[in-house]
Amino acid sequence: MKVAQLTAALIAAAVMVPAFADGTAAPAPESTAATPESTAAMLTNPATMAEPAKEPKAAVNTIIMLMDPATLMAMMTRGMNPATYTQMGQAAMNPATAQSYGQFMDPNLYAKWMAASMNPSMYTGMAAPLMNPNTYMKWGMAPMDPRMMGAGMQMMNPGMYANWMTAPMNPANMNMMMAPMNPSMYTNWANMAVNPQTYGPWGGFMNPGTYAGAAQGFNPMSFMAPMMPAPVVVPVPAQ
Repeated sequence: MKVAQLTAALIAAAVMVPAFADGTAAPAPESTAATPESTAAMLTNPATMAEPAKEPKAAVNTIIMLMDPATLMAMMTRGMNPATYTQMGQAAMNPATAQSYGQFMDPNLYAKWMAASMNPSMYTGMAAPLMNPNTYMKWGMAPMDPRMMGAGMQMMNPGMYANWMTAPMNPANMNMMMAPMNPSMYTNWANMAVNPQTYGPWGGFMNPGTYAGAAQGFNPMSFMAPMMPAPVVVPVPAQ
């Protein structure tokens, strides 16, 4: 009996191992920083779905949240709401969304991931839910979870079909459909394409100010002037 209690204590201690060597604790599904609803909203929005790939800690937190069945329930509920697809369409046409993906051109991002891949604590953080019996209890009880039942009962809710039928007449959807006819949208995209900040550290090559310092003191006439020999100084004899 004491051996079983000692084994359970060791497993609990392993679960509570910090996920990163800098002392920050491994993000847990119950953390206030991320909830199943917030994770589902992030992953169903083109403007934010790539955020976990920019930070190893955020990626570990997202993986842990995806091991929680409540996250999948929240994604099911959002998938049956036409407003979710309206938000996705609006974000896809927003140049700020494309500008946020420009951060993947930063070499520091890949250096950060390379350092994290060599940190054993990162894998400990991702494996923590697999060592937690509560994870398997949640999945075993998921079919009886009221949120799962509520998502399944939505298929029998006439209001859901009414929302989909009236979606084309929703002012938000009508504005989204009219957006491609707005010249300012293409102006915003063009400004984003020529903005050096879009390309992270590589944007300096597109900034004319980068070459201003190199051009200072440069005289193009120096290349066109003929090569003149140095003057010969003839000593004058003393009187």
